[in-house]
Amino acid sequence: MRILFIGGGNMATALIGGLLKQGLAASDIRVVEVSEDARHSLRQAFGVVAQAGLAEAGVVEDVVLLAVKPQHLRDVAQWLRPHLHGQLVVSIAAGIRTADLSRWLGGHGRIVRAMPNTPAILRAGITGLYAAPMATDADRKATQSGLGAVGTVIWLDNENRMDGVTAVSGSGPAYVFYFIEALQQAAQELGFSEEQARNLAVETFVGAAKLAAGSAEPPAVLRARVTSKGGTTERALQVMESFELKGRVVDAVRAAARRSSELGDEYGKT
Repeated sequence: MRILFIGGGNMATALIGGLLKQGLAASDIRVVEVSEDARHSLRQAFGVVAQAGLAEAGVVEDVVLLAVKPQHLRDVAQWLRPHLHGQLVVSIAAGIRTADLSRWLGGHGRIVRAMPNTPAILRAGITGLYAAPMATDADRKATQSGLGAVGTVIWLDNENRMDGVTAVSGSGPAYVFYFIEALQQAAQELGFSEEQARNLAVETFVGAAKLAAGSAEPPAVLRARVTSKGGTTERALQVMESFELKGRVVDAVRAAARRSSELGDEYGKT
């Protein structure tokens, strides 16, 4: 399977790295990226072909993966439109709906909308997928194979759920990093060196995530097991509960989902 990436930013880099680790040949990947620095980095890191444009050959790949910002997708789609010859198009642009993308591509129907996240570069990502009505079973299998190579995938029957995927897992690594920042800061304020504090914070997240992943029990049960009555963990959780931290996190994720929907409304206008 040959893949053409339109856009070579952070998410494209994560996906390319993951695909290569899974065994896809660098010669089967081509990237169109406007930034000269980004093209250089992609060539150096992965050995893939990175170009400023399509050149005379046009689109010769089996799959076109659109890895551009949502505000740029309409212009990119209209530029790409005359170069398509029925290929599968996969979009990872947040918020942009398949019907709008299809319209910009002149009625092109072989479209899958995807929302991966950056742990894909470690083959530890998770991607939400939605296939447009005209996408074939073969398109679904190809997308499953490609994005499944860099982590877990889930298929959605309702495209509206993609806003939730964007909010929970697409943006989710940033929430985790934010909490790691806070835990590291607390450790440093308790007298640990920056390196010690970082190790304490990061390894705690890694271990706890593995424990949750390997257990069939709900996170609440796992939390209760390390929360002794009158102990240190209970005292910390009492502070968090006093600020209604769990509720605020839920509010934040809902806000992200609303923003994903707003992006679709804003940039999907005729």
